[in-house]
Amino acid sequence: MMQITDFQKIGVGLAGFGVAFLFLGMLFFFDKGLLAIGNILFICGLAFVIGLERTFRFFFQQHKMKATGFFVGGMFIVLLGWPVIGMCVELYGFFLLFGGFFPVAVNFLRRVPVIGSILLLPGIRNIADKIGESNSMVDSHA
Repeated sequence: MMQITDFQKIGVGLAGFGVAFLFLGMLFFFDKGLLAIGNILFICGLAFVIGLERTFRFFFQQHKMKATGFFVGGMFIVLLGWPVIGMCVELYGFFLLFGGFFPVAVNFLRRVPVIGSILLLPGIRNIADKIGESNSMVDSHA
């Protein structure tokens, strides 16, 4: 089993706070301050989890430039004062960037002490199992 370093634990916390701030920003009628803080915390959390160099390589791969453009462009649109449009653009870029990463993230979160217990709850477990399946596993069962 792979060891989780302290930096990765901090990264999961930062990314979690980032998602929480993004959620609160949307809940409070797309408050651009909360959305900006959420974006910064999420990116910092990602850098802590996978490392700074790997984060840059991830975002600036040739085949992911379009997705990175939408993601970063959405952040700038939020900061310019159009948070609803910016979040839509950013979410599109997010799903293009991280769509294949969702199974890895769910399997990683299952090993985190408190979050892993939450993912085992009855209603949440079914959703986590669906997201945690990789595409190759889904194709092999068909």
